[in-house]
Amino acid sequence: MALSELYTKYNRVWIPDAEHVWKSAEILKDYTSGSNYLEVQLEDGTELKYALDTANGQLPPLRNPDILVGENDLTALSYLHEPAVLHNLKVRFVESRIIYTYCGIILVAINPYKQLPLYGDAIIHAYSGQNMGDMDPHIFAVAEEAYKQMARKNKNQSIIVSGESGAGKTVSARYTMRYFATVSKSGSKAHVEDKVLASNPITEAIGNAKTTRNDNSSRFGKYTEISFDKSYQIIGANMRTYLLEKSRVVFQSENERNYHIFYQLCSSVDDPEFKNLRLLTADKFVYTSMGGRTDIDSVDDKADMMETRRTFSLLGLKEDFQIDVFRVLAGILHLGNIEIRAAGTEKSSISSSDYHLGVFCELLDVSAEDVSRWLCQRRIVLVAETVVKPVPQKRAINARDALAKHIYAHLFDYIIHKINTVLQFPGKQHTFIGVLDIYGFETFEVNSFEQFCINYANEKLQQQFNLHVFKLEQEEYMKEDIPWTLIDFYDNQPVIDLIEAKMGILDLLDEECLFPQGTDQNWLQKLYNNYLDKNALFEKPRMSNQAFLIQHFADKVEYQCKGFLEKNRDILPEELVEIMRVSKFHLLSDFFQEEELGLTLNRGIKVRPARPSVKPANKQLRTTVGNKFRSSLYLLMETLNATTPHYVRCIKPNDEKLPFEYDSKRVVQQLRACGVLETIHISAQSYPSRWTYIEFYSRYSILMSQAELGLNDKKQTCKTVLQRLIQDSNQYKFGRTKIFFRAGQVAYLEKLRSDRLRGACITIQKHVRGWSQHRKFLQMRAAAIIIQQYVRGSRTIRQTVTAENLKRAWAAVVIQRYVRGHLVRQVYQLVKVATVTIQSHTRGWLARKRFRQMVADHKAVVLQKYARAWLARRRFQNIRRLVLNVQLSYRVQQLKKKLEEQSRENHGLLERLTAMSNARVQDMDKLQKLEAELSKLANEKISLEQQQKMNKESTDQVIIQLQAQNNMFAREKEELEQKLADSVQQIKDSTEELKSRFQEELEREGRQRKIVENNIAIQKKDHEKEIEALNVESRKLREENVSFQKQIEEQGEVTQDLQEQVLKLTKHVKIIPELRKEINTLKTQKDHLDRKLREQQREAGEKITEVTKQLLGDINDTEILSRLASDDIQQISEDGDLLFAYEGLKKATRAIETHYQTQRENFEREVQSLKFQIEHIQNENSQLQKLFQEENDVNDAIRQEVARLTTENMLIPQFKQQVSELQRQKHELEVQIAEQACAMEVKMEEVSNNLHSSRQEESAQRRLLEMQKAEHAKEKEELERRLEEKEEETLQLKKQNQMESEAKNRLRQEVSRLVTDNMEFEEQLDVKDRLIKKLENQIKSLLASEIASQTPAPAIPKEYLGMLEYRKEDESQLIQNIILGLKPRGVVVNMIPGLIAHILFMCIRHADYINDEGKIKSLMRAIIDSIKKVVKTHQEDFDMLSFWLSNTYQMLNCLKQYSGEEDFMKYNTPRQNKNCLQNFDLSEYRQIISDVAIHIYHQFVTIMEKALMPLIVPGMLEHESLQGISSMKPTGFRKRSTSIYEDTEACTISSILQQLSHFHSTMMQHGMDIGLIKQAVKQQFFLVGAASLNGILLRKDMCSCRKGMQIRCNISYLEEWLKEKDLQSSSAIDTMEPLSQAAWLLQVNKSTDEDAQQIAKMCTELSPVQIVKILNSYTPIDDFEKRVSPSFVRKVQSLLQDRVGSGAGSAQLMLDTQYRYQVIFPFVPSPQALELIQVPSSLKLNFLTRI
Repeated sequence: MALSELYTKYNRVWIPDAEHVWKSAEILKDYTSGSNYLEVQLEDGTELKYALDTANGQLPPLRNPDILVGENDLTALSYLHEPAVLHNLKVRFVESRIIYTYCGIILVAINPYKQLPLYGDAIIHAYSGQNMGDMDPHIFAVAEEAYKQMARKNKNQSIIVSGESGAGKTVSARYTMRYFATVSKSGSKAHVEDKVLASNPITEAIGNAKTTRNDNSSRFGKYTEISFDKSYQIIGANMRTYLLEKSRVVFQSENERNYHIFYQLCSSVDDPEFKNLRLLTADKFVYTSMGGRTDIDSVDDKADMMETRRTFSLLGLKEDFQIDVFRVLAGILHLGNIEIRAAGTEKSSISSSDYHLGVFCELLDVSAEDVSRWLCQRRIVLVAETVVKPVPQKRAINARDALAKHIYAHLFDYIIHKINTVLQFPGKQHTFIGVLDIYGFETFEVNSFEQFCINYANEKLQQQFNLHVFKLEQEEYMKEDIPWTLIDFYDNQPVIDLIEAKMGILDLLDEECLFPQGTDQNWLQKLYNNYLDKNALFEKPRMSNQAFLIQHFADKVEYQCKGFLEKNRDILPEELVEIMRVSKFHLLSDFFQEEELGLTLNRGIKVRPARPSVKPANKQLRTTVGNKFRSSLYLLMETLNATTPHYVRCIKPNDEKLPFEYDSKRVVQQLRACGVLETIHISAQSYPSRWTYIEFYSRYSILMSQAELGLNDKKQTCKTVLQRLIQDSNQYKFGRTKIFFRAGQVAYLEKLRSDRLRGACITIQKHVRGWSQHRKFLQMRAAAIIIQQYVRGSRTIRQTVTAENLKRAWAAVVIQRYVRGHLVRQVYQLVKVATVTIQSHTRGWLARKRFRQMVADHKAVVLQKYARAWLARRRFQNIRRLVLNVQLSYRVQQLKKKLEEQSRENHGLLERLTAMSNARVQDMDKLQKLEAELSKLANEKISLEQQQKMNKESTDQVIIQLQAQNNMFAREKEELEQKLADSVQQIKDSTEELKSRFQEELEREGRQRKIVENNIAIQKKDHEKEIEALNVESRKLREENVSFQKQIEEQGEVTQDLQEQVLKLTKHVKIIPELRKEINTLKTQKDHLDRKLREQQREAGEKITEVTKQLLGDINDTEILSRLASDDIQQISEDGDLLFAYEGLKKATRAIETHYQTQRENFEREVQSLKFQIEHIQNENSQLQKLFQEENDVNDAIRQEVARLTTENMLIPQFKQQVSELQRQKHELEVQIAEQACAMEVKMEEVSNNLHSSRQEESAQRRLLEMQKAEHAKEKEELERRLEEKEEETLQLKKQNQMESEAKNRLRQEVSRLVTDNMEFEEQLDVKDRLIKKLENQIKSLLASEIASQTPAPAIPKEYLGMLEYRKEDESQLIQNIILGLKPRGVVVNMIPGLIAHILFMCIRHADYINDEGKIKSLMRAIIDSIKKVVKTHQEDFDMLSFWLSNTYQMLNCLKQYSGEEDFMKYNTPRQNKNCLQNFDLSEYRQIISDVAIHIYHQFVTIMEKALMPLIVPGMLEHESLQGISSMKPTGFRKRSTSIYEDTEACTISSILQQLSHFHSTMMQHGMDIGLIKQAVKQQFFLVGAASLNGILLRKDMCSCRKGMQIRCNISYLEEWLKEKDLQSSSAIDTMEPLSQAAWLLQVNKSTDEDAQQIAKMCTELSPVQIVKILNSYTPIDDFEKRVSPSFVRKVQSLLQDRVGSGAGSAQLMLDTQYRYQVIFPFVPSPQALELIQVPSSLKLNFLTRI
């Protein structure tokens, strides 16, 4: 269909407008070919005739249908042109408050000038792993696409962020880097990603400044390479900068500021660490106050300074480096305040007393004289001489400013170099992602060299962008097998050649810079000569000879040539360079070295430039700014060409920085400049609209006929429909997976669809209105007929009604009544008779039938009674026989075990008794030694305290004496000074001679005095050491004496105790003969019982044979008689086979009559009692024999103990001899100590005399040296040193005292421990005594039971105790079989729930029952460790985690249920309470197992979430299960890579329900508690609700009324699933309330105030931010739906303000899908009885024994 045919009535077009750029208008009359105008009506109702350009045949652009307005991707629009793009961005930004929009491969980001909740970690995780077109446009989506392509294709990526100043480039680049740092967290401890992010505040501080357009404008370009390793984790980064705006350091326009770092530094003027920088406030420095205001609203420079310093430290840049940087910055500020005065017209000067000059030179460590000289003078080097010439004030100021700019530029590069050094990585770079934050196209009223370079860079980037878009379009066509046709697009290569080609603008500029007398005007004239009228892209302004025009791709720009040469040269006088170079401040001197080291960029990829770079002609040319910029731009393009680029275009919506205000003029200017419209142009040239076959079929099935809908091949159906609807085949192309449409064709299809819907609506309205009118007509006709009937009837009645007729009618009625009554009575009588007859026969038949049934039932009951009685008796007899056999064998085993255990216990008790006695003796010895050491240390402490006291007193005395001497010396000094003043004239003559003599005497006396002092000190120290050694020896001897005395006393006590023990043992020995007598009596009784038993056996055999013969009578059963022969009776009785023989007799007597039954039963009872007596007597006999053996062993042990005690008593005389020897040695030592004390007293007297004499000599010597001041000072210092030594000695003494007190405390603790151990040993001895008494009582009870053994014992059934016994060495096999090697799917089918937990607990119970602490600890540790190991090994296996969560929870319940605590025991049965733990408290293990269960639960929930997460959004949001509801809309370029036509099964709500059912069935199969299942289901429902709501919030295409209906339907399916599984009480459906309210919000009306109030009232679970986001994102699917107006959104926001103020609503946009409800393990007692549990053979636990 031709495009002109779409200009019909009711369609809308765009017409140009001076204020709003474009205005919308509706066509009032169809357009006819050749018409000169178009009748349209504006939105304000104005009608006009829009004139058409008949020459070019251009019609105004058509407006897209409302359904396409507000799309995520501009390429999804049917009409692709400038007004459509502008309007779509306005609708999204102003009405929907959406700042991001796709335009093909470009992300358009409009600065909202407001903080939005779009950049939290939850948003980052939501976009991570998603395809780019699946969610709403976002900067994170672009970052994820770059990261994903890097990971998939192993190819480097680049993200190019461009835009005007204030458009948000820096923030976008920062968020991109933050995304990479979050999703690629490295596991190393270096935290490289944090360092990469930390570089942003530093670069912003030194490279950003406030401008009139932006408070944080980047004044340099930056390309950051983020390096990744093979696992795609950040390992480092590298930063490249471009074209720093150095002029800002020395000049700022009105309302602008210098770089942020200067103001941050000035805000810290009061910090003490910056005092030496002599800072002032920012308004007092020239370089920071040129723009007026020095602060920015809502910006705290001091806080930013702290953040800058923090990031410096985070990057590892130390404090010294920071101070050096701040020192240079402070120097620049002071340099700007240097006052240069004019000394005439050609001269200038600087005052030598200039404060700021001094500070500048001091900070940078340069000569103030040289700086002031060469700022005001210039050196000219001629051939024969060098001339120094003064310079005027203006030129001197320029030199000062040039110096400041160069210093700051070098500092900037140096800081970037240091940051790159920190961000370097040791490993090998695998790939990288580059983030380019560069200035966009700029055009101002006055454009200079900076704007020229910026626009040159944008020309290069635009060329690269055009080629990339062209390449992607070609790849798309080739992939879909569509013929490729050349697309005409703008190529800016001529502009680039004009700038950079040989003899281009840059070459001519560099050439002019070579000439010393070169000027801007000469260069401009060269440009005019070379390009004016020769190149269409270069023009000369009409009214100016100081500028030139260049036609860039975005706009025509006028450049002023003034300053081009100076800025391109960027030179600094050599004299100033030399001054900086010789500075002693190394950081500054390194800046100005002649051979500057280039900063090498560590890049891990070699790339080849797209074209060869221009080689400069000489060295000087390489130093120009233009040449440097061109080289760096070549390197940048080289890198970009080797990577896959991604584009972000930042747009500034208005110049006033107002939030969500849209200035169409400014926006369209930027759209033209940033290449967005060029992308639209390229797309519109070919087939811009692209639909998959599925999308087309779903959207336009309404245009298909029934025959077309009946086709099975949807692809062929789409082709057939399109060929029918659009006759021109050139307007569309069929690809492999998509249909490609020309511009306007989708709008045409939408028009056909809306026409079809409109026609259908009209038809429906026609029929409904016709039916309604027809219904009204029928009602009116019926009413008219009724009225007519009444009217006509009243007339007839008046004509026919008379008195006679009335009487006849009444008579007829009476006759009829009687006749009808008679007839009815006759019929009634007949029916009644028949009914009674039938009832009588029926009731009789039923009664007879019931009687026969009762008789049959009675007979059956009688038969059943006899049969059941016979069966019961038979069963009882069999059971009783088996029970008796089991009881007998069990009792025999139990008695044997008891005897063995008692013998082992007796032996063990004797061994422990002897070991404890030995240990007690050893402990007593140790205690005595410790007490001796304690007394010795106490004595040492006393002596040390005395010595300390004496030393303190002596030091105090010395100090007092020295102070007195010092005072005396001071007085004498004053007197001597007075005398000296009086006799100065007299002493002058003999001064030299006296000086020499006095000097020699002083030296000699000083040497003698030092020798005497050293000798005295050495002697004093020796004497003190000897005294201390003697004191120590004396104390040791005294302590040893005391310890020996104590040992003698203790030996006596020990001997006394041993004698008492011997007496006790002798008493026990006396009992032995009595025990032997008892044993002999027991033997005689045993023999007597054996004889009696044999007689009874013989008599029983005879009776059996007689009875058998009598019973058999004439029957000759030789087999039975031979079996019951008398010689086999003994064997039968001994083997316990008597019952078997009786059964044989019973079989033989079945034919005998019933009167013998009683006699047979009596005989059977007698035989059983005899058997029991025999067995019991035999067991008692063996038990007595074992007891006798044990008594013999005890007697032997007692004899050995008595012998040992006697040997120990023989050692007592030897101990007495040792004590006497020690006393003798003590006496000798005391004599020696007395002699040594006398000798020491004599020595001390000598030492004191020597000291006295030496002091006298010293005093005499000091009198001779009264005239010397220096000597007094030396003496005073010596005294102070001695005082310090004394104080140190006192401190050492205090430390020694402290150490002694600590040792004493340790000794006390050791003594108390030994005392407690001794008490424990005594308690153990008491326990053993009680045990011996208990054994004696058991012996007596056994003797008593022997006497009572004549009576038969009752039958005891075998009973299990609910315990499993295992050997210690089988523990590893138990853990291996039941935990490590267990496979849940193979064993749980036939198991009871929690069987593994019960088996383990039964093993724990046995360890507790035998009171084996080591065994129970080992088992518990092994269980916990093995469960942890299994969970760690199978952390991705849902079945394994479910199984062990169930069993761990059951184990926790068992430990609580059988813990013996009253809180848990009240839920148990009496039998279960008997199975409680007796000896150990396992509460601490309960806590550990609870922690393990919590860990398993969280891992278990994580596995479920991983399985559910991919199904939630497709099943809950994307799948459409409701018939007749489709929300399919056209998608843009971003969906092309993922919208592949495939026949794979899509995820539906059924997929989610199937997954949930699988989880539920697995948990139920493993016997998980229903409470735990409810918690897990609640957690999963929360995940479904949160993920679905997040999908709605982040996907504008999901915010529609139809989607709300689908979501509510899906929620009902989930609710039905809960009812089916009986999980309504889990409150799982409550977690989906936010999603339910969101679905309701999508469906409800959104237009009136009542609707707003209802939304605020009903949406209580949604935060205000979420409600506003959904309302702004609401998107109509059809033309019949209405958008939500901004005024309505503001109404809702005002109603929600109260909720925000009260804190009821969260400001968080996203729900946290990682949130976990706290898991609770409720106590649920197990009804399972432990004694009834049997271990399956499949577990291979044959080594376990049931107790």
